[in-house]
Amino acid sequence: MLALVKTPRIEIAVNGEGAQVALDWLARKFTLTVIAADTKPIEETAFWREMSLNRVGNLLEAARLKARMTQRQLAHTVGIAQNMVSDYETGRRPLARGMAERMAKALGVKVERLL
Repeated sequence: MLALVKTPRIEIAVNGEGAQVALDWLARKFTLTVIAADTKPIEETAFWREMSLNRVGNLLEAARLKARMTQRQLAHTVGIAQNMVSDYETGRRPLARGMAERMAKALGVKVERLL
């Protein structure tokens, strides 16, 4: 099963014996949405296809959120405008390796994590 906790934003895959028990426990603490309850591989789900359309942008946004930075803070750190960070995250602008290296350094992640 693939579930999404909206606040705080958490995506979780739960499989095997006890998966429903784990989801029931999470549902008592958070607003929970089960995205896929079937057992097919995640790569075959609509959620995965949607995420794959903008993989680099999603990875960048996730790294930024994990670093507890706003788009404005990241932009300031790497010396670009905030709207450029937004463009990278939404896939409107491709992320070149040089910029990925600067952002990875600012976010404290390996550059390979963003590419």
